[in-house]
Amino acid sequence: MTLMDVLVDFARTGRIGPLHCGMPLAEAEDLLGPGRPHPAIVMKGPDIDGYPYSWDGLRLDVTRRRVSGLCIDLQPGSTTKLPPLVLPASTTYEATVQREELITALNDAGCGHDVNGALTFGQQSSILTLPAGVCAVFSLPGRDNHVPHRDRHYMCVMHKHADLV
Repeated sequence: MTLMDVLVDFARTGRIGPLHCGMPLAEAEDLLGPGRPHPAIVMKGPDIDGYPYSWDGLRLDVTRRRVSGLCIDLQPGSTTKLPPLVLPASTTYEATVQREELITALNDAGCGHDVNGALTFGQQSSILTLPAGVCAVFSLPGRDNHVPHRDRHYMCVMHKHADLV
């Protein structure tokens, strides 16, 4: 399994392996091990909403101790890692994903997508996958991003959020 496989599967299903919006945080931690809570959670306690728990490049937003958002963070031009549950047999991976590469992979997998106008402006672009509603955000590389093509858009984040009532 590769990073692109994980991204395409997330885009198609709205899930990252067995992780999904609405699941209890305790269940996610049983699968992933204890995450690093955001400093606000450490200060104010676990019942504060809207702050993430993280496992390297994976973030889970939490509302009322349930997963309300899934997020894969990428830093173009570097390497990062995901928990083995998400990307087995890999301690680190290349975190550089060009927009065109992801769109080709989505098309090859039959995953529909549209431009996300709310997050496409300036030097940033975004797509929203159909029907899963996963958002991928791309930008031109920053000065410190060591990428092969400075004029192309690279993925920064892929995320899905759900309103928990």
